[in-house]
Amino acid sequence: MNNKLFSNLLIGLSLILLPKMIFCQSTNFTIQDVKFESQGINLTGSILKPKNPFAAVVIVHGSDPVKREMEFAKRLANEGIAVLTYDKRGVGESGGVYVGPSVGTNNIDTTNLNLLSKDANAAVNTFRTYLKEKKIPIGLIGFSQAGWIIPLTASKNPQIEFMVLFSCPTITTLEQLRFQFYTNGNNDFWGNHTDADAREHTKNDPDKYQFVATDPKISLNTLSIPGLWLFGEKDIQIPVKLCIEQLNTLKVQGKLFEYTLFSTLGHNTAFDSYTAPFDISIQWIKQKTLNIKNSRIQSTFSFKNKKAR
Repeated sequence: MNNKLFSNLLIGLSLILLPKMIFCQSTNFTIQDVKFESQGINLTGSILKPKNPFAAVVIVHGSDPVKREMEFAKRLANEGIAVLTYDKRGVGESGGVYVGPSVGTNNIDTTNLNLLSKDANAAVNTFRTYLKEKKIPIGLIGFSQAGWIIPLTASKNPQIEFMVLFSCPTITTLEQLRFQFYTNGNNDFWGNHTDADAREHTKNDPDKYQFVATDPKISLNTLSIPGLWLFGEKDIQIPVKLCIEQLNTLKVQGKLFEYTLFSTLGHNTAFDSYTAPFDISIQWIKQKTLNIKNSRIQSTFSFKNKKAR
């Protein structure tokens, strides 16, 4: 047997014997596939880890049956943020059953939103065990439907220290449905309707579905962590101005919530070719995680001073 053939056989054998936890090396970060349990089923995802991450995030899905958000995760990892992204329940390699409009079922009733929140919570707890730097701030970042899931998750998990929400509602699930049914997918909607008109229908139209509404303000009222919302003014999935009004009320009450409105964008603020929403989110995460770290240092210093006395 020649040396080259023998070498190739050894390489092939070593690949067969590798454990299921596979590492993939990028120029800026590693990718590690992981599995974790949530409510009796296994969810499958990937951890993207830069060499010295300054923050960590778990990506929370929108309403569609989406697999792990690898391209978005890579953008975050290239900026120095560690990421856990996973296939949604019932999608890709994850177990369970996907519930959503693409299969003719309602996916924003309280039961399903709480279940998806538990999945995100399990992802955070799993992610923490993979982070070498145990004090690295960890947050949630998500899209659309995540506007209800992220506050639920953050209100129940003290490990979560910040949140970023792209095109996410701050109104109730039933209000969002009324608005969505009224706009009816019409991309020219805002050329023919006023905010007052849309608000009237959002508040008063009869409901096509009957279920207990989830109000994100209940969870948001319990939070002391910073949050950033990124909105597109031309959104026809959520009534942005009404959502901003709700945020302003929470801000007056002392909540650490901020938002940015983009006049030319619609619902797709996270993935549009116009990268300003993503760029702003990165700068915001850098600033907030720096504040978190400085606050910890100050707390440690104060504790030591009190102990010395």
